[in-house]
Amino acid sequence: MGLRINDTAPDFTAETTHGTINFYEWIGDGWAVLFSHPKNFTPVCTTELGTMAGMESEFKKRNVKIIGISVDPVESHEKWGQDIQTATGHSVKYPLIGDKDLSVAKLYDMLPAEVGDSSDGRTPADNATVRSVFVIGPDKKIKLVLTYPMTTGRNFDEILRAIDSMQLTARHQVATPANWKSGEDVIITPAVSNEDATKRFGSYDTVLPYLRKTKQPSA
Repeated sequence: MGLRINDTAPDFTAETTHGTINFYEWIGDGWAVLFSHPKNFTPVCTTELGTMAGMESEFKKRNVKIIGISVDPVESHEKWGQDIQTATGHSVKYPLIGDKDLSVAKLYDMLPAEVGDSSDGRTPADNATVRSVFVIGPDKKIKLVLTYPMTTGRNFDEILRAIDSMQLTARHQVATPANWKSGEDVIITPAVSNEDATKRFGSYDTVLPYLRKTKQPSA
């Protein structure tokens, strides 16, 4: 059974470019993005790691830590980092997990248990399913999962947009409509009565009996 939204994110201890970490301890009381890669020195992943490095400050503003994982040893990550900076102009300062025994990839159900326990001799195609993004909340629950094909670079602006929505809706009884961006109108959830909606949000617009919109709460 694969991991689903609201499942508890599996904890682990692993070697990274920042030394040995325990995942839960590293997350602390904030949010985290774990994003995975099938192999070092692959073109699409090189652009992704550099893009995330350039956006790290945006994640920090939201109390979100970034951690990558690639199915290769840590010493290979260090060499890859030089290529990432050459290609993108950004230096990777967030930790990158070395998953040479495939344990984290299997723990997060990105590879089946029977694939073995070594990254040696495995090609990017062998690890093609290790292309996921997990957003994990302060409660260590999985809030979002996205999995991409190897030929499609990930849109990290969308990850930020989704985090903005999830953090907002965790504080207020609202939801966000399609293509919502921070600052735009939100949806009042059905659990809030009309009377309570007026008390909470002031005025609102009833589009349909079950679809009520209001200004984004400010706090």
